[in-house]
Amino acid sequence: MPYKSLNDKRRHDREYAQKRKEQAGVEAPFQRPMNVIKVKAPKAGLKIAVIPDCQVKPGVNTDHLEWCGKYLAIKKPDVIIQIGDFTDMSSLNMHDTPGSQRMEGQRYKKDIDSAFHAMNRLLTPIQNTHGYKPKLLLTLGNHEDRITRAINKDPKLEGLMSLDDLAYKKFGWEVFPFLQPIAVGGVAFCHYFPSGAMGRPIATARALLTKLHMSAYAGHQQGRDIAYAKRADGKDMTAILSGSFYTHAEAYLNPFTNDHWRGFFLLHEVKDGSFDEMAISINFLKQRFGK
Repeated sequence: MPYKSLNDKRRHDREYAQKRKEQAGVEAPFQRPMNVIKVKAPKAGLKIAVIPDCQVKPGVNTDHLEWCGKYLAIKKPDVIIQIGDFTDMSSLNMHDTPGSQRMEGQRYKKDIDSAFHAMNRLLTPIQNTHGYKPKLLLTLGNHEDRITRAINKDPKLEGLMSLDDLAYKKFGWEVFPFLQPIAVGGVAFCHYFPSGAMGRPIATARALLTKLHMSAYAGHQQGRDIAYAKRADGKDMTAILSGSFYTHAEAYLNPFTNDHWRGFFLLHEVKDGSFDEMAISINFLKQRFGK
């Protein structure tokens, strides 16, 4: 998302979460596990792949998505979760002034087409693997939600654009609304988890454990942050905060803040909130599958 600065992004997150609460008529933000949708696990001791924010946009390189698909076709996780912001939807960016240099040439159809081709690159190796059909779960992010916001802002667009344009369901994903957490194998997954009166995204893995009291994975935030704790019954809890699976630089970040870890995670032996995590970097995928 092309913000002018990191503080601008954080301010937007606070304001947007508050607006969403007001629209929904909710007094308080996300109330931890009681609002989690439990997704039936295909078996105990799951292997789950979690693909963070890809923020696909026209013109960016998507080779890493094909490499990811090839890797997953080999490792065969039982469940694949895309944590949201698969696409950037930069044509619906409300942070830049219409007619500005950043908005020059932005088109809704180009955004939709780029998302379709990128998703096809990711899933083709998986779909071409005989006898392998993982459960596909996708929790929408704030970038996909730009479509909903655009329609809410200008109701004349209703019927002309919708989330269905992204064709996620046609690709086989079970899609969950923005900020709707799901639980698989006792682990909560959501694009981000709001907290406090302003609904700000929980910003550290340690805070995820403190506030949610269960193992969790969130995207939205660049880099990689992992924390561990014990439940009262002695079982392990792990929280992962990682939201960057793309190779391009974001215009609103500087060279230092753009230099963060990029990759996805495999969670092994997922059962009752316990798992062993394995980080797969884009650099590793490039070494293995890049030409």
